[in-house]
Parts: sequence; C-alpha cells; structure tokens
Amino acid sequence: MAERVSIWVENAPNAFGHFSQVIKFGNSIHISGQLPIDPDSKPPRLVSNDPAEQGAAVFRNLTSVMQACAGQLSNIMSMRFYFIDLKDHGAVDKASKEFFYFTPPARTVIQVVALPFGARFMADAIAELNPVDTKGGPLI
Repeated sequence: MAERVSIWVENAPNAFGHFSQVIKFGNSIHISGQLPIDPDSKPPRLVSNDPAEQGAAVFRNLTSVMQACAGQLSNIMSMRFYFIDLKDHGAVDKASKEFFYFTPPARTVIQVVALPFGARFMADAIAELNPVDTKGGPLI
C-alpha cells in the first residue's frame, strides 16, 4: 500500500503555515502553491512586481521541487494558476512556454482577491512520477 509522505524542499520557498510543501503518495506528487519568492531571501521577499518575472520565479521554484522529488517539469500533469488580475495571464503564459516547451500540463486559471506577500501570481501542481522496475529503469 502506498505511503503518504511529506517532502521538504531546501531550494524552494519554505511553507509559511501548517502545511507541507509537497505530499508524495505512491507515484503522485501534490505540490502546494508556489509563490514568486526568492528561496534564499530571509525574510521571504518577492522577486519582482512584474508578472512575467513572477511567473518565471514560480516555474523555477517548481523545477526545484520536481528535482527534489526525482522528477522534472514534464512529470506535471495539471496546474492551477491563481491571479490577482487576469490581465497578467498573457505575461505568465509567455514565461511558462520557456519552461514547458513540451506538451504543457492541463491548467485551470482562477482569479483571487489577494495572495500572500502581495504576489500577483501563484501556482500549484499535481505530478505523476514514472514508476521504476526492480532494475531501476522506468516502466513504460
């Protein structure tokens, strides 16, 4: 039976409440909302107020999370994008094409009233890692 495991990712912004950055269950990875925060900033600080730069920062943080989980961005099956202003979608979409240059994941876009730290954009994701056989190779 699959075990539910909380994963802490050193190279991504810390969770700032009582929740896990990542939950792994079997081959599924559930990633909490990633903000456009510089993971090295203490206290946490936005990378910029520019929506394109915020998008790129979120995707860099997602890359770090996926690498810590022995995956990559291509393992992401679906994402939810949260915006303060839907006018920012175009700039973030352009940034996403630089990271998801392969078949992009499914996406839901949601407008919200506010995001932590005054961010304009945040994204969460669900990924599926490739199962591995007993010899260490991916199962197809």
